[in-house]
Amino acid sequence: MLRLIAALLVGVTLSVAPAYAATKVTVNGVPISDIEISQRTKLLALEGGGGTKAAMDQLINEQLQLQEAKKYNIAITDQQVDDAFQQVARNIKVSTDKLREILLGRGVNLDTMRARLRAALAWQQLSQMVVQSRVKVSDLELEKAADAKLDQGLSYDYILKEVLFITAGNASARTGQANAYRKAFQGCDSAVQLSLNYTDAAVRDMGRRHATQLPDALAKELSGLNVGGITKPRVTESGVSMLAVCSKTSARDTTFIKSKLRSEQGGQAMKAEAEKYMDELRAKAKISYS
Repeated sequence: MLRLIAALLVGVTLSVAPAYAATKVTVNGVPISDIEISQRTKLLALEGGGGTKAAMDQLINEQLQLQEAKKYNIAITDQQVDDAFQQVARNIKVSTDKLREILLGRGVNLDTMRARLRAALAWQQLSQMVVQSRVKVSDLELEKAADAKLDQGLSYDYILKEVLFITAGNASARTGQANAYRKAFQGCDSAVQLSLNYTDAAVRDMGRRHATQLPDALAKELSGLNVGGITKPRVTESGVSMLAVCSKTSARDTTFIKSKLRSEQGGQAMKAEAEKYMDELRAKAKISYS
């Protein structure tokens, strides 16, 4: 559970070091103390890995990120930090009080966590302002990639109805009833009338769906059905579900595949550009070790 904290945090601000702290490194004249490094090392240990060197490198990077964010007048409020702290607690499914207890129990000062969140938020805003403008995703390349993924099974447009057998903890019995319904099914026009023979069975119009909007396994099953066919029962959170094919036409539509690919490629490109940006900041910085 604690390892999840690492995936949710990126960055840290530097608190003013107490008088007895020894400076270990300066970043464009801003000191990073041995206490800060020690605190970061403990936080890394809580997250599942990293030692003193990794802690120092993170602190250097984060100080550069904060300095760069300041140039763009990016300032993170205490309320934003509080909200981010609460979100971390939610994501690891604990209360904020429990998260504080976990941190303090491992010797991590709460200000260390809050400072890191502040920097994470600043870097996120900076990335949206600067890094995102550098990212270009070729529509032509997306079209080619999407077209290559659009096999025969994903080349249909459907009008569907969902037949749902609502469960109350006994999915097995309801699956049996759903199979009986499926065996007697004679098309969408009589779907509602047939459902009246069963308790807690509902039929709803799903409207038009292209195959690329559906899970791959379901799209594949539907591609093998004719109009008037119905899928095998599937257990879902709502109950035992089947999809009835009311209309089926051939339609090569890459819109949804392109959207998914754009998100994936855009995320990868953003990560690469952010790393490049960070390398540029380090290359220009004056970093001195004590």
